[in-house]
Amino acid sequence: MIKKILIIIFSIILSVTSYADEQEELFEEFNVWLAKNEFTEYYKVGYAEPTGKCKDLEKFSHIWYYNKCDKDKKIKGNYNVNTYNGRSEIPEKGSKPNYDTLLYYYWNYTNGNWFNKAKYSVIKASQNPYQFEFDLREDKNIKKQMQKTALLSYLLYEDGKIVIDEISPKDKFGKVFTNETKYHSQSVGKSIASYVLGHAICKGYIESIDAQLNDWPILENTLYHNQKIIDIINMKAGDEKYFSPKDKSNIFANSNSKHSVTNRTIKSVMENEFKNSKKSASKWAYNNLLPHLIMNYIIFKAGNDEFLKLLEDVFTNKAKIEYDTSFAEPRTSTSEDKAITSTLLVTRYDYLRIAKAMLDDWQNDTCEGKYLKSLYERKVKKNYDYGDTKQAFTNPKSYGGFFHLEPSGMKKRHIFILDGYGGQTITIDFDKGRIVATLAIHRDFNWMKIAHSVIKKGK
Repeated sequence: MIKKILIIIFSIILSVTSYADEQEELFEEFNVWLAKNEFTEYYKVGYAEPTGKCKDLEKFSHIWYYNKCDKDKKIKGNYNVNTYNGRSEIPEKGSKPNYDTLLYYYWNYTNGNWFNKAKYSVIKASQNPYQFEFDLREDKNIKKQMQKTALLSYLLYEDGKIVIDEISPKDKFGKVFTNETKYHSQSVGKSIASYVLGHAICKGYIESIDAQLNDWPILENTLYHNQKIIDIINMKAGDEKYFSPKDKSNIFANSNSKHSVTNRTIKSVMENEFKNSKKSASKWAYNNLLPHLIMNYIIFKAGNDEFLKLLEDVFTNKAKIEYDTSFAEPRTSTSEDKAITSTLLVTRYDYLRIAKAMLDDWQNDTCEGKYLKSLYERKVKKNYDYGDTKQAFTNPKSYGGFFHLEPSGMKKRHIFILDGYGGQTITIDFDKGRIVATLAIHRDFNWMKIAHSVIKKGK
């Protein structure tokens, strides 16, 4: 018994030590980034205690440098960062991060996290990217939000032009966040995956949203086998009990894996967590696995080469993006079990280009536009009451095809909302041709005021 207790204690000590070492390494990288980008008040340069010749030389003198006494230079942090016990993302609920913490997580989001993952394939920028027209007006409320919150970008598109264009000021995050910065989509990527699915259907790779998943071997002996695509993309797959009650969207229940949902390949998940799984009551239950599943099903149906051509058709040829983009792979993806996630890395204007492509399809009633309209017709009620109904995720009452639908006060209007963790949102008014797009480090801005009310009032 004593031996077992000692083993447990030793394991805990190793775990704590490993965590501390990992955090120290992250902060060392963060410190270098701070120095590189001249955030002078958040770091200082220190030197090891001099030895040998250096001990008797005047620090910073010519001979001190000549003898390479500065080789042990170390950049030290001068900040107060809360890592929320090592979380890779700022908790959305109950957290009020200071500027230091926001800056640290911005660095993590744009230099680590998704950016250190392997990319499924590079989607090339258009040689003739879509050029927006501008008819800018000033909005004092938007400017105030940019100054006081973790907003990085705000764009309002109407009448075929960008009319409000705000980016985080230089004294906030604008020193490092620019028009060329590729920012993670988070769950906005779910909706974009749906748009890719629409193109796959229109190209004939998949029959329709009513097609059944009965031809993909890796789904056999799981609850997903033989289900209709519409139930998958409406988040009514009957899979709620297989996800953790503490994190219903991102962590599997009763799993020995340390990886989140999007860090696992579909094949691995189906052979482990969902082996011999059974479908339960088909109520709406949101999770991160299903867009991952759909993207990989498209690859299975189209084949890898045709899938890459499909992505080129969507992003390069139709949306006409200005910068290369890519979808991240799960961390467990290998050459033998290669997979894709629905998270992609895109610049602020390219997000708007993708949203505009959706708007054009809808208004021109293309095949892909008809697909989007079918999602609205086949929408389902969320059947879930949220305490806070003032966010892009919690405000809409319905859901269809990986889009949030029917925001408050706009029940009969065709408003599609793309929403991602931390404040990545795109709100598209298909009836009036308007788009509001935000990017943020943390969801602390007033979405109801700068997006919902803007779309609701219309023109």
